[in-house]
Amino acid sequence: MNFLAVIAALALEQWRAFRWRGGAQSAFVRYAKSLERRFNGGKAQQGVVASALALVPPVAIATAVYFALDALHPLLGLAWNVGMLYILVGFRHFSHAFTAVSEALKAGDALAARRRLASWRGVDASAATAEEVPKLAIEQGLEDSYRHVFGTLFWFLVLPGPGGAVLYRLTVLLAERWRGDAVTPMGHDLREFGRPVQRLLYWLDWPPVRLTAITFAVVGDFEDAIYCWRTQAKQWVSRHEGILLASGAGALGAIIGGPVTGPTGEPEFRPELGLGDPADADLLPSAVGLVWRALLVWLALVLLVTLAYWAP
Repeated sequence: MNFLAVIAALALEQWRAFRWRGGAQSAFVRYAKSLERRFNGGKAQQGVVASALALVPPVAIATAVYFALDALHPLLGLAWNVGMLYILVGFRHFSHAFTAVSEALKAGDALAARRRLASWRGVDASAATAEEVPKLAIEQGLEDSYRHVFGTLFWFLVLPGPGGAVLYRLTVLLAERWRGDAVTPMGHDLREFGRPVQRLLYWLDWPPVRLTAITFAVVGDFEDAIYCWRTQAKQWVSRHEGILLASGAGALGAIIGGPVTGPTGEPEFRPELGLGDPADADLLPSAVGLVWRALLVWLALVLLVTLAYWAP
């Protein structure tokens, strides 16, 4: 049933995007802000309470509804899983944004490419050079494909019902909200308050990041992907992002990372990841193909497990 739910949700999303998905996420972010205002005193213990209040109710409701519907009829449980995955999985979010940047670069419109990249990343990219846009797009694409597809699907498949997928996506949203050295209007530091949810996301990411990296290696240049993972990933600021980006770059046989021009026009120095030539616009279709092949491998594995479970 999980295989059917994943296939149906991906097909529905490719056919028509769920226009209220952004609204649902915004509603959760507003709820997170209210918890932050109420509980944030700059201490990790307060972050634990706020994280539990933010995550436990929706995960419990999604799981309870699934088991209740499944008890009435398995098809009702399947329909609930499809609906939840339709809201949570975002392959279209990655593929359409990637295609928009790629088409602008092919047309030679660097300004439109920077504008679309900035809209996708949520960070000003007006100072990025034409040579920097492709590698920034590949980096964002690999991260988005993991966050919106592979990480979410992993926890959907591991935990019963849609609870795992809900837990993962909401933890990602919380971690994005409660991170960094930002200070709230009340003067409280978010670092300690957000530390518990950051640690939760770290452990939720630990298995699927490595499984996704291995899949990139399998469907790409295996030796280069594993070599880059082992030798370069630890140089990146985030170890998990480093594993994902290094293996993806190695699988593509290209170089990403490295210095980029920041929003202020000043260079931002980052380690290089990958081997070969620097990523360019011609590599963007290969990056999309890498993610598609990786997804097909996951679907094939899920199908095999499903057939083995139902075999007499």
